[in-house]
Amino acid sequence: MRLRLIPAAAALVLLAACGAAPAPSAAGEPRSGGDLIWAVETEPLTLNPHQYAQAKARLLVWNSFEALFTHDERGDYVPWLATGIESDGRTYTIRLRTDVTFHDGERFDAAAVKANFDLLLSDGYNPALRAVQLRNLTSVDVVDPATVRLNLSRPDVLIRDFLATPQAAQVSPRSIKNAKNLKAGGTDVVGTGPFILDSYTAGQQVVYRRNPDYRWAPATAAHTGPAYLDTVTYRFLKESSVRVGALTSGQVRVAEGVPATDEPLITANPGLRLDRSLNSGSAYTYYLNVGNPPFDDVRVRQAFREAVDVGAVLDSVYRGTATRAWSVVSPSSRFYDRTLEGTYGGDAAKANALLDAAGWTGRDAEGYRTRDGRRLTLRLVQNAPFVRDRRDVLAQAVQAAVKQSAGIHLDVRLVDQGTATEALDTGQYEVFDNSRADTDAGAALNLLLHSQGAISRTHLDSPELDALLDRAQATPDTAERLRIYQEVQRYVVRDQAAALPLYAPQDQIAASTTVGGIGFEPTAGVPASAYDVWIGA
Repeated sequence: MRLRLIPAAAALVLLAACGAAPAPSAAGEPRSGGDLIWAVETEPLTLNPHQYAQAKARLLVWNSFEALFTHDERGDYVPWLATGIESDGRTYTIRLRTDVTFHDGERFDAAAVKANFDLLLSDGYNPALRAVQLRNLTSVDVVDPATVRLNLSRPDVLIRDFLATPQAAQVSPRSIKNAKNLKAGGTDVVGTGPFILDSYTAGQQVVYRRNPDYRWAPATAAHTGPAYLDTVTYRFLKESSVRVGALTSGQVRVAEGVPATDEPLITANPGLRLDRSLNSGSAYTYYLNVGNPPFDDVRVRQAFREAVDVGAVLDSVYRGTATRAWSVVSPSSRFYDRTLEGTYGGDAAKANALLDAAGWTGRDAEGYRTRDGRRLTLRLVQNAPFVRDRRDVLAQAVQAAVKQSAGIHLDVRLVDQGTATEALDTGQYEVFDNSRADTDAGAALNLLLHSQGAISRTHLDSPELDALLDRAQATPDTAERLRIYQEVQRYVVRDQAAALPLYAPQDQIAASTTVGGIGFEPTAGVPASAYDVWIGA
């Protein structure tokens, strides 16, 4: 099997057709120089791309690290540090560029790629990634200095998508051997990207400076050669009002994560502009833990979903800017199942009838339903470093809705990562919230729904579901994968009621009109790196 790749010249034609090149703006023509300050919502948990887990950190990763492939607007694979790939189903032979060097002067070659994969497959480095995304990868061979071969235990089409993810970004072999704290990342953990990590101040900012030797941008980029900016500083401003205030006052020129309540401050200002893009991968969803009572009863799971008028809740929080989700798969994905739309939710009478049938017939002094003297309580633990889009506020709105319509107590806790991890690992929750920006939704479904998935929190433990996911992973035909993934979505959402999809995440970028080249990653729909960005005169 030969994978479809777009030759550089053809990709440039596609790029122009998709309008990915910088549009004319007040910033004028691209020009080199300048220091850009960009306000971001989320501080990364790590600066090592192999350990990447936050969609909001993606725009930082691609400044200094690069993968073997990337995606174009149609979701096709485009060479980046690679030049081509061939597969017979059990092996992937990848040809590499020969003109690339890491920031520390190390040569990028087949030995470097093997060193990266050997590290990813090593014990204790990233067990979750090894157990899921790389579970079928057995070894990597150096064929020659410009060719590597990936050996699989069985066919696995998701390997293609992994090769274009931040976790597959290439780290210098010297870093792998000598970095002081490799997992955390730092100035001694380096890649090949257009920017070099200059400094990181926890809780405040990360600063990148231009890599003057950069010459290997992918064909999807809008220009070639070094980045335009001298430096780009990402300032961590968690509160949306602070980010927007910093932008409107001129303290920063770009801000991402603009809530609907603050959009008028941007759109009414002629010196600013606002762009949005839906993310790919999985929708923001409440996954229901069927292993814990009362969600071990499907009637209670159905009642919880019916108790929420999702459209009304979204409007109250996002003022009409959110896209309703009906499936765990984002509607921007090629694998989205539209037949689920309108099939459940927002029926308080049905919710109450289901709870009556399940035996939750009593009421306590505060109006919550009870059974055998126990209140109907569901626990949602939110991991603070992963909270975006005012999801804490959305949780409060859902909490009010299920209390009012059905007497359900949703106990919401916003906690630090350590506390959240302990609660989730020990089963002290009934609701787990998550979204992912994977370019192939199959990667997200494996992580979230397969019994061996690293963040599989529903505890469905269904051999039928595992078999479907395994079959889709081994199937090269896209139409067949669509059919299988639709079956997965119907099983989880319709039949098992093990998920309450809420909205399709989108990213927003507000910027001064003096800044050009701002955009989103094709396919993923998340903010792109600063490589094509410039500051106008």
